[in-house]
Amino acid sequence: MSFWKRWRTSLFLFFAVLGPGFITANVDNDAGGILTYSQAGAQYGYHLLWTMLPITIALIVVQEMCARMGVVTGKGLSDLIREEFGLRMTFFIMLLLVLVNFGNVVAEFSGIAGAIQLFRVSKYISVPLCALGVWLLVVKGDYKSVEKIFLVASGFYICYIVAGVLAQPSWHEALIETVKLPSRSVWSDRNYVYMTVGVIGTTITPWMQFYLQASVVEKGVNVKQYAASRMDVIVGSFFTDIVAWFIIVACAATLWTHGMRNINLPSDAAQAMRPLAGDFAYILFAAGLFNASFFAASVLPISTAYSVCEGLGFESGVDKKFHQAPFFYWLYTLLIVAGAAVVLIPNFPLVPMTILSQVLNGVLLPFVLYFMLKLINKKDLMGEYTNSYWFNIVAWATAVIVVGLTVVMLWQQVHQMMSPA
Repeated sequence: MSFWKRWRTSLFLFFAVLGPGFITANVDNDAGGILTYSQAGAQYGYHLLWTMLPITIALIVVQEMCARMGVVTGKGLSDLIREEFGLRMTFFIMLLLVLVNFGNVVAEFSGIAGAIQLFRVSKYISVPLCALGVWLLVVKGDYKSVEKIFLVASGFYICYIVAGVLAQPSWHEALIETVKLPSRSVWSDRNYVYMTVGVIGTTITPWMQFYLQASVVEKGVNVKQYAASRMDVIVGSFFTDIVAWFIIVACAATLWTHGMRNINLPSDAAQAMRPLAGDFAYILFAAGLFNASFFAASVLPISTAYSVCEGLGFESGVDKKFHQAPFFYWLYTLLIVAGAAVVLIPNFPLVPMTILSQVLNGVLLPFVLYFMLKLINKKDLMGEYTNSYWFNIVAWATAVIVVGLTVVMLWQQVHQMMSPA
C-alpha cells in the first residue's frame, strides 16, 4: 500500500470515529472552566499560561485510557466498576456523581442566563427556552444527529480564539510564559497557588471519564479503529486547551492590563472586555459563553443518565425511544428541569452552589482515577491493551498529581466557605 493510500485510509478512519474524544474534551470548557480561565487572565495576566502544557498531557493520558477501555471491552466505565467492584460501591459512586453533576448543570444554566442577559434578554425567558431545547435535542434525536450537533457546537469555541486575537495581546510575552516555569517566589502567594490549582484542577472531572467511555461504546468503535479513536482524544485535548490558552490571553490583554482583576461570573469577563477590546470581541466572548453553557447543559445530564443506568443495570442510550429506556430519559429530564428551576429562584446563591459542586468533584475524582487504573491493568479484561510500563508510570503520576491538587483545592474551597465574609 502506497504512502498516500495509507494516509487516506487513516484519515477516513479518524473522521469515522471523530466525536467522543473531541466532544468530551471541549465540554470541559464549560461555564465553570471559562470563569476559571478568565480569572486566571484577569488576576495574573500571562503568568499562568505555563499550566496549559501539563494540563494537556494529563487530559490526553486519562482520556486515552477511557477510550481504550471502551474500545476493548465494549462496556461503559460504570458498567465495569459494577462488574469488578460490586453494586454497593457502584451505588455510592453513582450517588456522588448525580450530586456533583447536578451542581454542574445548575452552573451551566447560570452561564446561559448570564450570556443571554448580556444581550438584554431576561433569564426568565432564556433559561426555560434553552432547557426545552436541550431536552428536545436528545429526546427527539438519535446518536448520529446529536453527535453532529455537538461537533458543530465544539467548532464554535473558535469564537474565543478570535476574541483572543482581537484583544491584541503581547504575543511574545504570552509564548514565553507558556514554556517558562514560574519563579519559586510566587508560591508564597496563597492566591496564586489557589489559582494554579483551579486552572489545572478544572481539566479532569469525573463525569468526563464516564461520558467518553459510554460514547465510544454507543458509537460502536472497535479495536481496529483504536488508533483513530486515540487520535480523536489527542486532537480534542489539544483543541480544548488551545481555546483555554486564548481565553487566558484575551483576559490578560484586556482586564489584567487595565487593572480589572475581579471576575465573579463568566459573563463579567465579556462585560468588562467590551470597552477595552470593542463590540466584536464582546459579542464573540458572550456568544462563546452561551455556546459553551448550552453545550455542557446538554452533555452533563446525558453523561449522568448514561453512567447511572449502566452502573445500576438500566437500559440507556439516545438511540433508544423513551419507552425503551424510561429511567434514562426521566433522569435526564429531571436534571434539566431541576437545574433550570434553581437558576430561576430569585437571589439563589449560585456561586456557593458552584463551589460545592467542585468540592464534590474533588471527593469523587480519586475514586474514579483509582478504579480506572485498576481496571485498565487487568490482563483478563484488557488482554494485550493493558497499560505499558512507561504509560503506567505517566498515568499513576498524573493520577497522584491530580489527586494532590484536588486535595489542595478542597482544603482551599472549604477554608473559603468557612471564612467570614
